[in-house]
Amino acid sequence: MAMLLPLIALASLHHAPLALGTQTNGSITLTPYKASGIYNLNETAGWKITRSGSTDNSPTKYHYQLLSNNASVLMSGDWDLSNGPATLESKSSNPEMLFLKVTPMSGGATNESRSSSILEAGAAIQPEQLKPVEPKPKDFDRFWSSKIKELQKIPMNPVVTPDISDAPGVDFSIIQLDHINGEHVYGQIAKPTKKGKYPALLLLQWASPPYPLYKGWATQYAHQGWLTLNIEPHNVLPNQPKSYYDALPDSIKRYNEIGQNDRDKNYFLRMYLADYRAVDYLTKCPDWDGKTLVVMGTSMGGQQSLAVSGLHPKITHVIVNEPAGCDINASLYGRQQGYPYFNVKDPKVAATAPYFDAINFAPHIHAKALVAMGFVDTIAPPTGIWTAFNLMKGPKEAAPMFNSPHNNMATTQQQLPFTKRSQEWLNALVKGENVNPVKFRNP
Repeated sequence: MAMLLPLIALASLHHAPLALGTQTNGSITLTPYKASGIYNLNETAGWKITRSGSTDNSPTKYHYQLLSNNASVLMSGDWDLSNGPATLESKSSNPEMLFLKVTPMSGGATNESRSSSILEAGAAIQPEQLKPVEPKPKDFDRFWSSKIKELQKIPMNPVVTPDISDAPGVDFSIIQLDHINGEHVYGQIAKPTKKGKYPALLLLQWASPPYPLYKGWATQYAHQGWLTLNIEPHNVLPNQPKSYYDALPDSIKRYNEIGQNDRDKNYFLRMYLADYRAVDYLTKCPDWDGKTLVVMGTSMGGQQSLAVSGLHPKITHVIVNEPAGCDINASLYGRQQGYPYFNVKDPKVAATAPYFDAINFAPHIHAKALVAMGFVDTIAPPTGIWTAFNLMKGPKEAAPMFNSPHNNMATTQQQLPFTKRSQEWLNALVKGENVNPVKFRNP
């Protein structure tokens, strides 16, 4: 689940773009009834399906499946496009996400091996009305308040070790902070060499077995004028060779399995508290301007960003792309479950999950928020992300990506609604300018 950084230059497109909303694999083309992919309740949502390839090897028969909230099958069937286009329509009186998968057929059966010929499309039905499928635990706020109090009894004892920077005019260091259970928060901190007060940016990392942090992830932002802190989600050093991470215990490489049935031992407890500690550190930095503090992340980094933004009152802005960890118990309620893939069939796990579900932190988020969701994302399903977005209390802006899978599987074009808008936010904030979220409107 790789992170796509908003300040990375966008790749140029070498082909003339299709009409907005249209998708093709070279053999067939899906054209949605509405280019935005967003529909009102009881409005007909649908696609026109046309054959766009005419070679002898181009398939003419396709199997389709339309899912509600990436889980429940609404309809399925087969198309023969040799005699002309087909259409698929759906109308719903309930808010939901639609997920369409179109697979070529060979000899009367679907041919999943032709993955390049599989097309996926998404649509949203009144997504701003999506709601949680289960209540927040009654002691959720009390639980997290007690854990933060325990954390704050532990001195940070910051150790900042200067290192060689890879950017001109940028100071770069490795940082270590004391954490719960005798562990540490490790990361990298970068800031402009020029003396001054700067807006702060906390970068939070995506899901994977532990890996090193690369200097450029922090220094590219410091070069723009940010006081930047990028932390490891694990109790591991941030700047070691590959052999160090390869030799780590298997348990930490499957960290999402740790403490699934115990909220006091769950791995995300130490992760979210590490994020909280990092924010606390930034607020005490003499180089911080005391005005702007942004948290940003993709996938599990977005999950962490939502959690810590719901816990820490000094965060002013949160920018997340396809945040994971929304709707962890989704599969118990007819929605698709995404990362961190808890085994929620176990009642103890299902009881633990809500304490770490990003949806339950969302009502406490008063920071300005930019939230992106991919309509064909099966790793961080959009239903849960929309639900979290709807619960946020501060000024907020959605960046719907109507044809995007998870970011590490997406094209530049598919991710453009997020990369373009997040860069605009960051460019304004680093200059001390105000950002006014564009309230989501159904086009």
